[in-house]
Order: sequence, then structure tokens, then C-alpha cells
Amino acid sequence: MRRKGLIVLAIAMTAAVVFSMQGCKSNPETSLLSAYFHSISMKDTSTMATMALEPMSIEAQSWQIVAATPEQVRPFDLADLNKKELDFKKKLEDHVGPVMEAEDAKYAAEEVVKTARTAGARAAANQKVKEASDKYDQEREAHRQLQKGYNDAKAAAQREQDIALFSLGAREMPSIRDMTGTVRSKTVDVKVIEKGGKTETFRFALEQYTLRDETANFTRTGAWKIIKSEPIS
Repeated sequence: MRRKGLIVLAIAMTAAVVFSMQGCKSNPETSLLSAYFHSISMKDTSTMATMALEPMSIEAQSWQIVAATPEQVRPFDLADLNKKELDFKKKLEDHVGPVMEAEDAKYAAEEVVKTARTAGARAAANQKVKEASDKYDQEREAHRQLQKGYNDAKAAAQREQDIALFSLGAREMPSIRDMTGTVRSKTVDVKVIEKGGKTETFRFALEQYTLRDETANFTRTGAWKIIKSEPIS
């Protein structure tokens, strides 16, 4: 009987521990948004800036979470974004030569027109100018597209780096573009009643980064941060 009683007691204690753990476990948005809206009410912009990439300005009387998506996990892809940026940079640099050559050919063709003495020679020279001009325009457009691709890739890599550093609470990490890891994310809809009585729903995008530096042999887990907020109704 004593043994049976001990087993029952052990099961009860285990269940109590599990229940306690489940009860203590909270969704990341609850504590983050509670602190964020408290900072808003206190007009504490410095604290708001530690939680949100782009702090919002709103006179909130009360707020309530009305919807939240399941947590999503994706690979940290800054290394791939960095490679894409460098690839575009090289293509852009390599294409400077063809653009200059096309421009020189265009100017050379235009000079031939000036020295042409007969109508036939001028017609032939003008045709060369048109061909050279078309080629130059093509190369310039190709260069413009490469420049846009490079600018977009550079901006995407920089933004991913900035958000990762923000989550990790670091100003800079020299090796961050070589790190691996995961990014957790979710969106949360919050109904806000403003002090004037107006009701508005905002959508918050939250992210958390966990990164691994293989060279230094350490893993660093960042905090959940508000990456974006916008009114949806």
C-alpha cells in the first residue's frame, strides 16, 4: 500500500509540475506588446526604440490582442543575401568596360559622319551611328538593370543584418554575414482604443534571431522585436 501511495503521489507531483510549466509559458507577443504599450503610455521613446525597429506614435487608451498567426521558422539567409550582393557588384564592375567601349564606338561613328564627302558615304556613316547608338543604349540599359539589381541586393542584405543585430542587441558583429541560424516570426493583430474614442486595429510583425558563429564556436539568441507595425482597419 505504501508503495502504491508513493507512485500515486509521484504521478500527481509530475502532473503538477507539467501544469505549472504550461501555465508559466506565455506567447512572446504578450510580454513584448505589454511592455511596448506601457512605454507608449509613458511616452518613453527611448525604451520603445529598443523594442520596435520603427516605433509608432499613438495615444492608446487600451489595447487587446485579437489574432495571432502560428510561429514560423526560416533559415537565417544573410550569407546568401551577401553572396547575391557581391555577385551583382562584380557583374556591375565587369560591365563598365562594355559600356565605355560602346560609347567610344558611338563617338567614333559620329566623327566619321563629319568627314564624309558624298551622300553615299554620309548615309553609310549615319547607319553606323544608328547601330552604334543602339548598341550604346542597350549597354546602358543593361548597366542600369545591373545597378538596380545591385542596389536591391545590397539593401536586402543590409536590412537583414540590421534586424538581426537589433534582435541580438548588438551594434555590430564583424562575422555576422558568415553566421548560420534561424529566424522565428509571427504577426499579431491588436485592437487599440485611442484616447479620443477611435478604435483601430494594428498588425505587428515580430521576429527573433538565433545565430551560430562556427568559427568562434558560440550561439547567440536574440529577443523578440517588433519589425513592423501598420494599421489594417
